[in-house]
Amino acid sequence: MNRRRIEISIRAQQLRVMDRDRELHRYPVSTARNGTGQEMGSECTPLGRHHVRLKIGAGCPLNSVFVARRPSGEIWTPQLANAFPDRDWILTRILWLSGDEPGRNRGGDRDSLRRFIYIHGTPDPEPMGEPRSHGCVRMRNADIAVLFDQVERGTRVDILVGDFGTPC
Repeated sequence: MNRRRIEISIRAQQLRVMDRDRELHRYPVSTARNGTGQEMGSECTPLGRHHVRLKIGAGCPLNSVFVARRPSGEIWTPQLANAFPDRDWILTRILWLSGDEPGRNRGGDRDSLRRFIYIHGTPDPEPMGEPRSHGCVRMRNADIAVLFDQVERGTRVDILVGDFGTPC
């Protein structure tokens, strides 16, 4: 049985890794600039209970660029960013989330998996602790690499609007 779980607080813009009731790690994150929401195309971060459906990027170097969940062969640099100013950078590792609550974050136009909601790395110059993503949960590259190794496929992920310990 997987004893670890991830909790993400929208209000605090933080992610914590729990082992039963003990906090193992806490990381700053950046969730959606459009706030919370479940609908396809909203560019909002979905609330509720999820799980890690797939882990993508094991063994890739920090700052590896992913396009359509595949390593592109590029490594993010400021020069690459200048060449592609409109890219939404997905870097280093991807934890692809699947909703566990039918009608809320699973199924129809409210499906987190079909919305491609990830926990992923982002360019290190991007600020953490403030909502700026297009719906995903962004992390520092070094942090997502550590988190990736701490959790398994199937790990529970609760995305909370309020503080840790409040209902989803």
